[in-house]
Amino acid sequence: MSASESQGPERPSALIIVITLAVLMGLQPATTDLYLPALPALKADLGGSMASAQLTLSALMLSFGVAQLFVGPLADRYGRRPVLLAGLVIYALATSASIVAPSMNLLIVCRALQGLGLAAAVVCARAMVRDLYEPHEGARVMARALTGLGILALTGPLLGAVIVNAWGWRMTFAACAIYVVGAIFLVLRRMPETLQQTNPVATRLAPLLQAWLRIGRHPGFITWTLLTSFTYGAIYTFLAGSSFLFINLLGVPRLGYALAVSAVTLVYVMGTLVCHRNLPRLGIQRTVQRAAGFSLAGGLGLALIVASGWLTPWTFTAACMCISFGHAHHQACGQAALPAPFPQHAGTASALAGFISSALAFAIGAWLGLVLEDRAAPLLLTQASMAVLATAVAWGLVPRHGHAASSPGPMTAQA
Repeated sequence: MSASESQGPERPSALIIVITLAVLMGLQPATTDLYLPALPALKADLGGSMASAQLTLSALMLSFGVAQLFVGPLADRYGRRPVLLAGLVIYALATSASIVAPSMNLLIVCRALQGLGLAAAVVCARAMVRDLYEPHEGARVMARALTGLGILALTGPLLGAVIVNAWGWRMTFAACAIYVVGAIFLVLRRMPETLQQTNPVATRLAPLLQAWLRIGRHPGFITWTLLTSFTYGAIYTFLAGSSFLFINLLGVPRLGYALAVSAVTLVYVMGTLVCHRNLPRLGIQRTVQRAAGFSLAGGLGLALIVASGWLTPWTFTAACMCISFGHAHHQACGQAALPAPFPQHAGTASALAGFISSALAFAIGAWLGLVLEDRAAPLLLTQASMAVLATAVAWGLVPRHGHAASSPGPMTAQA
């Protein structure tokens, strides 16, 4: 990886950048994937309903989304590093409290606090990419970081299943606590501040509202945010409902379920590697458009399973693999492209996109909590809809507006 700008923030080594990004962004799948095999046991132990068990995920996503609206401007105003470290400490405290939570309601509160800390990790990681790289190079760096994230996520369900079987669901939170302590140590020792110049008005209400309005109207931002939101919606549907589908409806053992999730994650890792290879040759737009064929195949496959009634662990996993392969490309390209026109507001732009994506995930989680009790069709059709919508954006909007992400917008001119 070469420097994208002759002048800019002092850059640590390429390896440290990729590892740090992978660890910070990997905190999100660690918070969800490690926990997935524990959901049925948690529901039984705390005596909650399906809706309340889903709320432990939905509250995390809602807090994660709303917190990003504040974390992003704070990171633009005070720098990435202090905001990042504060968020990681909050996450560590909330995770420690989750280990001993005596009731479902208190666990939901702890999960919401986890979401606040998680927001700081993800927003600051995305903003760091914009600080250090131009969009095309940033997409390649993001793809490499997401490869590392995928490798971390690959072990999450398997490790979660082993932990739940051996020590119970509470110890999955202990594993997350160990993870975040390692992340704090890494940032303290190896990752300097990447923001060259802070924005002193980033947290003032009037300029912030104006920034949200300008960013939200930018066609490139709209396009890439829709793409990342819909593709994440498809993956989140899988994460939120797959444990109940495999374990409760299909009778698959926890370890078998964890192997299925790991298989989907392995395909995601492969997708990030293919994305990194294709970007120099195809560019961001064509890479996304090609990958959308896999998203569409997975979505149509899920719809066909519902129509035919041929639901098995194998058919469901195969369709999800297709969606996961496309998701790897959409996320790497979309997360690098959407804040590109806003160098002085990269944190705010990343935060606004993250809020939109998380709000959609919260709505999906709430919906599944109402309809997933003993039926698989709502899960499959919701996931299929998200995958088809991502395809529509990749094939319809990206060719028209995707280029706007790499050209100056109104925000850049005023920065």
